[in-house]
Amino acid sequence: MNPSRTLATARRVLRQLSHDPRTIALMLVVPCVLLTLLKYVFDANPRTFDSAGASLLGIFPLVTMFLVTSIATLRERTSGTLERLLTMPLGKADLLVGYALAFGAVAVVQAALATGLTFLALGLDVTGSAWLLLVVALADAFLGTALGLFVSAFAASEFQAVQFLPAVLLPQLLLCGLFVPRGDMQPVLSGISDVLPMSYAVDGMSQVVHHTGVTGDFVRDLAVVAGCAVLALALGAATLRRRTI
Repeated sequence: MNPSRTLATARRVLRQLSHDPRTIALMLVVPCVLLTLLKYVFDANPRTFDSAGASLLGIFPLVTMFLVTSIATLRERTSGTLERLLTMPLGKADLLVGYALAFGAVAVVQAALATGLTFLALGLDVTGSAWLLLVVALADAFLGTALGLFVSAFAASEFQAVQFLPAVLLPQLLLCGLFVPRGDMQPVLSGISDVLPMSYAVDGMSQVVHHTGVTGDFVRDLAVVAGCAVLALALGAATLRRRTI
């Protein structure tokens, strides 16, 4: 991997995003709107919002970044851009890491906006620090980016890329402990949830909700989310195709 080529890729992707206001709105505005809606859904029960809102503060960035990056990468193949890029001295790792850096920069803005909104405007009240929630939200957004880059290799159209959203993320959403504590699930489902990265994303947020400082479980959860993101990027580089057949 060449750092200059990787950074050049990141700059190119950011330039493309700057000319696509709808994608920017999807990544930056939609999570804030959904969190605001959630606040008023639980308007009569603020404690429920404090618990669910903190968890969804990590889930919403993961979902939006997954959707945007999977479609954007697929578009590079279907338009022939990827094939032309890979005829140049540009490795697959340069391309994927460049994408990860570009969307990671957007994720920083996204997570900062969502976290600031929930604390300053929506009154989210947690025991821990807002900065720790921001760290987990950033890790979750990076995980969504990495998973989106990975699954885009298996889609032949943008419609198929969208179909991966419920196939990959919906089971994780059901088993992550957001609706039912993972320990109360059937043993088989609890065991499956133990290997799903979204479970650790929700657990990391839960640690901030209930503890004042950094706990060992928080460090473990953050490490698992980051490790899964790196693994997804590595698998994405290994499976990336030049073009869609």
